[in-house]
Amino acid sequence: MSRAFFIRHAETEMAGRFCGHSDPELNAQGRTQLASLADQLSAEPIDTVYSSDLRRASATAQAIASVREIPQVIRPALREIDFGQWEGLSWEQIEQMDPEYARTWIARYPHLPAPSGESFHVFEARVLREVNHLLDANRRPIAVVTHGGVLRVVLRHLCGCSDEEAWQQTQAYCSIVSYE
Repeated sequence: MSRAFFIRHAETEMAGRFCGHSDPELNAQGRTQLASLADQLSAEPIDTVYSSDLRRASATAQAIASVREIPQVIRPALREIDFGQWEGLSWEQIEQMDPEYARTWIARYPHLPAPSGESFHVFEARVLREVNHLLDANRRPIAVVTHGGVLRVVLRHLCGCSDEEAWQQTQAYCSIVSYE
């Protein structure tokens, strides 16, 4: 196993809304964030960039890979959790649409999925299986460009962070979590 940099994708027009399997492009702010991200990683000896197949992660990974002239490998298992019927909605819209389910979801999170969404247990198992595979398969440093929910799973399970610590460390777009 080698060093890995887990990176949240750059910002999209869906910022502030539930964006799991939705596939928006990066917005202008997100495209600006790519230069800063590349600069932050410039001294790191990354061999390969892996990314979710969703455009926001893939475009972020491409920005890293193209500057370094290294391979970018798409890994669909690195996708964010599927929010089902809540995709594209803000929390305020969800509360207005179904206040009772919204309250129940908060009280039972992560044990209750969004309506027609992926269960957290299935999501977490998918992410951990993929991340462990990538860590085991690589001996040189890698970058993994993915989503906030995926990074929170990594931080809790691989780095021993609490839910609150994981949430705080993954709020910013293009946030980087280093793991050895």
